[in-house]
Amino acid sequence: MLGGVTIQPLKRDYGVQLVEEGADLFCARVNIEVQWASELAVAAIEKNGGIITTGFYDPRSLEVLCKPIPFFMHGKPIPKRMLPPEDLVKYYTSAGKRGYLADPIKVDEARKQLAQKYGYILPDITKDELYEMLSQRKDPRQIFFGLAPGWVVNMAEKKILKPTDERLLAYYSS
Repeated sequence: MLGGVTIQPLKRDYGVQLVEEGADLFCARVNIEVQWASELAVAAIEKNGGIITTGFYDPRSLEVLCKPIPFFMHGKPIPKRMLPPEDLVKYYTSAGKRGYLADPIKVDEARKQLAQKYGYILPDITKDELYEMLSQRKDPRQIFFGLAPGWVVNMAEKKILKPTDERLLAYYSS
């Protein structure tokens, strides 16, 4: 259960999809990553000065993300998020879809085009007090913000263990 939504990665559920229902009422400023979003949902986020990114989660990464505590309790290293399959690469490299693998300069251009299409002024978030929070992004291989692949979260001792072996560092960074 993730915020009232059941996601079953091993049954081929594909994560959080953001639809436009309620877009005209939405007024929060967020930095959100979802697996898929409609164009109007993207516009609703950006109209309020928010940032949206669409990112691919393979079934294993999605399972870990949806149930982090049970995963951490096993004491296993955080896996790296897999890259999208070939048929989804176009979507996740698309600036218009706000793909996590898209060129950031093209995403800025796409944000301006969408604002023009829907008739709103795109807020200048660089002058916002929340700019630092709004502009942060995960590495494409990260599942959790702030936790790198290969790290182990030790729940019992409330510690994060980071690998030091060169081979492990090379494996998890590639």
